[in-house]
Amino acid sequence: MRILVLGFTGYLGAHVAERLCALPGARVLGGGRSPAADVHVDLATDPVDRLAAALASAAVDTVVNCAGATGGDPVALAELNARGPAVLCAALRQARPTARLIHLGSAAEYGPGAERVCVPESAATRPRTAYGATKLAGTVTIATGELDAVVLRVGNPVGPGAPPSGLPGRVTGLLRAAGTDPDALLRLGDLSAYRDFVDVRDVARAVERAVTATGPLPRVLNIGGGDAVPVRRLVRTLADIAGFRGRIEEEGAGSARSDQVSWQCSDIAAARTALDWRPSYSLDESLAALWSAGARPPSRAPEGGRPS
Repeated sequence: MRILVLGFTGYLGAHVAERLCALPGARVLGGGRSPAADVHVDLATDPVDRLAAALASAAVDTVVNCAGATGGDPVALAELNARGPAVLCAALRQARPTARLIHLGSAAEYGPGAERVCVPESAATRPRTAYGATKLAGTVTIATGELDAVVLRVGNPVGPGAPPSGLPGRVTGLLRAAGTDPDALLRLGDLSAYRDFVDVRDVARAVERAVTATGPLPRVLNIGGGDAVPVRRLVRTLADIAGFRGRIEEEGAGSARSDQVSWQCSDIAAARTALDWRPSYSLDESLAALWSAGARPPSRAPEGGRPS
């Protein structure tokens, strides 16, 4: 089995590639703009014909698309999150029409959730941010196409290697800098939102299940922790793990997404049925692994563990 992991140097992609490398008989190729890539592609700019030629040359049986933008201006978000999946689908239809496509979507596609309600895949999608809207555009393209494809709609990933661009990674960096100074002060935005956190290693395991599943899969599957957790609890737990002795103050608003989406929880029953998947790590275990690992990425990469 030849598997192409697009975005293999990113947070999710690196964990996914590491997990898939352990599959018996699998040859995992890394795809993207990195000099370390086995297949050099840029979903934001490559024309369909060039991408199709790359896919044909790689002779892949499965493509896992972990490439995506989480920040930046709306144009940058649209190029990678909306255009990218569209170009990828067109190239696969042209070059490898029988290959399976697994695409990582985002729970941000749902938009605001109702308090104490876990959202199923059939729920209305009402994203409130450019990120959520562009991710939804990619999902619609894939879910309405003719390929053997599934979108894994991921909650808020957490765990070892979390980047500083997200709250868990950023708070980890601040706590490391503060040490055990009793006079340290962490100033953060509003932490009152609720989020559905899922361990990045559980996300990678869900991808593995989707890669190896026989027969067609549902077009969209939620991959989350299945519970809404106060963001404040995540921060306090990380502080306890770090041995932080200072003060944490919430000043002003949180992120734009937190201001517009105060509650988020995914119903993960369909993933249990289709993939025999459920989360295996608790949030406390994920945060402990995040703290222990620091900012180090997974140790293995496609094609014999080449660093990314």
